[in-house]
Amino acid sequence: MPKIGMEPMRRRELIDAAIRTIGQRGSLDVTVAQIAQEAGVSPALAHHYFGGKEQLLLATMRHLLRELGQDLSAALRRASTPRERVYAIIAVNFSPSQFAPQTVAAWLTFYVHAQQSTETRRLLRVYARRLHSNLMDALTRLCDRDKAAFITEGAGALIDGLYIRHALWPHAPDTARAIELVEDYITVKLG
Repeated sequence: MPKIGMEPMRRRELIDAAIRTIGQRGSLDVTVAQIAQEAGVSPALAHHYFGGKEQLLLATMRHLLRELGQDLSAALRRASTPRERVYAIIAVNFSPSQFAPQTVAAWLTFYVHAQQSTETRRLLRVYARRLHSNLMDALTRLCDRDKAAFITEGAGALIDGLYIRHALWPHAPDTARAIELVEDYITVKLG
């Protein structure tokens, strides 16, 4: 029986283990037992907390989205100009917690899984809408709405594309270079 008060900590350990396990394997072809072993808990405890693999994967994805949202809210509070807001959005998408090799692999695996899972697809759409909305809000303060929409689409494609590119490279993602590429695109498009 689980110890009282341990559930939030164990759930987080399992979510972190899911990110590591998916990242190491580069696919969702993992079992709850493998994730539990990575977390140092029993498979029964993992099933107790999450019910099954799909629920654990969705909880992992929600965790990544929540982390991204919290980091973004904090970064936007510190930004005082529209341009700083744009750059904060970019920086958060390439933050160490989101752009780590295993997290990048987990995100890409979720994109593939979204082709089969309605709930995963819904969560990815939430992410895409938030990114679009945040960029549009900042960019419409710098240019007209049509131009902002065009730049937002390109910046979103660059962010997603850099995740794909870095997932394929054998070395750790270059956060500074990724941020520089997207910022440069936006700067050029703003004129």
